[in-house]
Amino acid sequence: MLGFRSRALLVVVGGFVWLAGGCGGGSKTPSTPGGDPGTPATPGSPSAGGVTLDEDLKGRRVFPQDNWWNLDISGAPKDTGSDAYIERMSSARMHPDFGPHPYGIPYVVVSGDQALRQVDFVEWPEESDAGAPGRPTGYPIPDEAISEEGYVEGGVAGGGSDGDRHVLVIDRDRWLLFETGATQWSSGRGRWEANCGAVFDLSSNARREEGFTSADAAGLAIFPGLVRYDEVYGPDEITHAFRVTVSNTNGQVWPASHTAGSTSGALPMGARLRLKNDVVVSGPPEIQKIFRAMKKYGLIVADNGSNMYVSGTMDARWDNDVLNPAFHGLHASDFEVVELGWKP
Repeated sequence: MLGFRSRALLVVVGGFVWLAGGCGGGSKTPSTPGGDPGTPATPGSPSAGGVTLDEDLKGRRVFPQDNWWNLDISGAPKDTGSDAYIERMSSARMHPDFGPHPYGIPYVVVSGDQALRQVDFVEWPEESDAGAPGRPTGYPIPDEAISEEGYVEGGVAGGGSDGDRHVLVIDRDRWLLFETGATQWSSGRGRWEANCGAVFDLSSNARREEGFTSADAAGLAIFPGLVRYDEVYGPDEITHAFRVTVSNTNGQVWPASHTAGSTSGALPMGARLRLKNDVVVSGPPEIQKIFRAMKKYGLIVADNGSNMYVSGTMDARWDNDVLNPAFHGLHASDFEVVELGWKP
């Protein structure tokens, strides 16, 4: 069981990178457009074997309604230390840490008969899942991820050697989520390697073992906290919280299972931020839908990184000329901290 991790993540600030603790590798990819992104895979387009990038889940619920990601926290009490926590980062403006290739975290949806590939966990094998409970070991990472861009965070085929390189795979038939960090294909060994990995039953509220990490520093699943294109531009309201990073953390509170920082006065992993009810949101209707979710479901601190960076999917359909101005109109001071560890 690990405490603070000395392993570093590279986090983007205005196109530059700096180090922060957490599970995974570092990233040299800026979180705002720039350079030649290459040719991304097409979202929503299935390939042989029923593999689909950024598949529209058509409202299918990720985790039960009473799961921590899906809790309505609009009426939850404000934490007594909220003002002090917010003051630490009051000048930080919100940033969408996602967009078209290579920005954001992609996810791939596969069928239940997708072949399982062995993953060698090179940093934290004792806290990683070898596979799904009751199933053969391995993760259903499609072979397309070896040679095609867009399957691994950072957009590099096979994962490359730099960056967080998260891989998120959903088995749509068994409703299982497989996540890895610092993922890379080893051609010499003929297998995937990753720092750590976790498997989540998307129909269950089971948490990671206390003290365990996941592919995220807080020990939480990554996918349910992403801003997804299919939800933003779909017909329904978004009904879950979003994943957010802050520059430093201190300990953990429910629902987090893992600590990755000990900075006095900083927010703990698992803390919830809520957009104040009286904040007037602007932008296109679809973007306002994101902000309404921040008022009702909030943001969950899941990793060390840049203050107020909200995670979303890598998807060719995002328009950063729309996302960036809308998000930048909000600052940390527009939020408050919900009572730490609050449960309904």
